[in-house]
Amino acid sequence: MRNYLKTTAGIALSMGMSTVALADVSIGSLQGYTGPLESLIGDIHDGTVLAAAEANASGWYAHGTISVPEGDSKCIDADAAIAEAERLINDGVIGLVGPNCSGVTTAVVNNVTAPNGVVNISPSATSPALSTIEDNGFFFRTAPSDARQGQVLAAIAMGRGITDVAVTYTNNDYGKGLADAFVGAYEAIGGTVTVNSGHEEGKADYSADVASLSAGGSSVLAVFGYADGGALSLTTASVDTGAFDSYIFADGMIGSGPALGGLDGLDGSWGTAPGGSDAAASWATVTTAAGITPGPYSGEAYDAMALIILASQASTDRGDIQAAMMSIGNAPGVEIKAGQIGLGLHTLANGGEIDYVGATGVEFNDVGEVKGSFLEYNVVGTAWTSFKTHK
Repeated sequence: MRNYLKTTAGIALSMGMSTVALADVSIGSLQGYTGPLESLIGDIHDGTVLAAAEANASGWYAHGTISVPEGDSKCIDADAAIAEAERLINDGVIGLVGPNCSGVTTAVVNNVTAPNGVVNISPSATSPALSTIEDNGFFFRTAPSDARQGQVLAAIAMGRGITDVAVTYTNNDYGKGLADAFVGAYEAIGGTVTVNSGHEEGKADYSADVASLSAGGSSVLAVFGYADGGALSLTTASVDTGAFDSYIFADGMIGSGPALGGLDGLDGSWGTAPGGSDAAASWATVTTAAGITPGPYSGEAYDAMALIILASQASTDRGDIQAAMMSIGNAPGVEIKAGQIGLGLHTLANGGEIDYVGATGVEFNDVGEVKGSFLEYNVVGTAWTSFKTHK
């Protein structure tokens, strides 16, 4: 696991700050620091603390210095995620960035943030079911729903001449929601799904799963799961036996490092993850200046933190932050891109309006989520290579 930029001070120094004052406001980072999404969390965490460091460096935040205390949601452990969310809220955070995984996000919204009136913005929870969650208006997400990712994956598959496919998914809210969206869209445009089955996390042996999937006769396997979880083990077992010729992956399997840890045998496979918006150029400039390599959901995490910061400029009251969120994240107003959090704070401090676009082209719909865009990736050797944007 790579080293995280653990504090706002760590990034602030790289931006030219020589000192960092004691924090006056805290915004929690509730991420899956351990668990089946662990290899993706470094990029997500770095995006989160980069936004806080940028606000601190600007000198325009009305309430002092921002700190980012951390909580480990463990991605798929609802009890752990609830306990960490409660701890952070009891410690006085004014909002939360996270969680990452859809199931624990549902648990946190239902049991902690909505009942306590605390805004939480997930940068990567993508289950379609979250669009209709009873959140009292306190849950937002900067990642697009898998209802759309399923459609994008299906269209790409047919465009590549793939007319039949086997599907496996991690058996939880994220995996099943994405599989349902993909299968429905794929079959609607003439594709055939030979096998569609869930897999459980944490199994010692996935050979029986692979045998069942390959028995359908397709040469292509769509794997919807986590880069450090059962989906990796299942894919490894499949590659080792030559059960499939190529693979389709989605966001939970795609990071900034080598494809699935450098697994051989994936050359020619492909997948999708959020990215490629019209705001990407400004985000690339920001990450280059900070010495950060951006990965999937790092921009969404930066945006989640930036939105909470900007929405709290007038007041750090948790209810006031929620009330400001839609106006901050939507037109009209001065357009604020990545690297311009200070401009946004300055504009608000002087009574102006802003339209936060950020790193990923934020524009909220009526339930506080974004449409987003997707990058199409190929596996070349053992590397993810992005080459096309789908909007």
